[in-house]
Amino acid sequence: MKLLTPSLLFGLFVLGGIIFKLTSPNDCANILPNDSIFVLTGDARRIPFAVRQMKNKPYSDLYIIGAGANTAHGVNIRAFIESNSKSTYQNACAIKRIVRKAGLDRIVLITTEDHIHRAKYLVKSELPDTKIVACPAILSEMSAGRRLERWTIEYIKYIVTMIGIKESK
Repeated sequence: MKLLTPSLLFGLFVLGGIIFKLTSPNDCANILPNDSIFVLTGDARRIPFAVRQMKNKPYSDLYIIGAGANTAHGVNIRAFIESNSKSTYQNACAIKRIVRKAGLDRIVLITTEDHIHRAKYLVKSELPDTKIVACPAILSEMSAGRRLERWTIEYIKYIVTMIGIKESK
């Protein structure tokens, strides 16, 4: 008797994907006035979203993390830029270096809603004692098909990350 038939595996994959989507935060948790905000590059919505979150937070620091982060995209606030990391795992390692150097015990993590689970998982694996507040940028102005494609890709990447593969070579 075969317990794991292809249709059962597919059904479990789809069920897991639904749970992955439903458990993803869909709004920004409370940002404290002096929180350090880390935004991961990779999607054009993320930096403008982070800047909007910083309104009325004059004591917050903004860290822009990732490849292509050579400018703050016209941001008129103080921002620290790390542009060497090129993957989510490398982003997590860069955040770890900054957090350790600055002695932070709480950070806000901004990325898109489809990416927040994996990003938070990787940062938490590097900084197990740091409180990580999720603040997802919602995927808007995108077709349903494109959103489904992005969610599916991130779900697969999350599964791969959970089994121990943090980055591809």
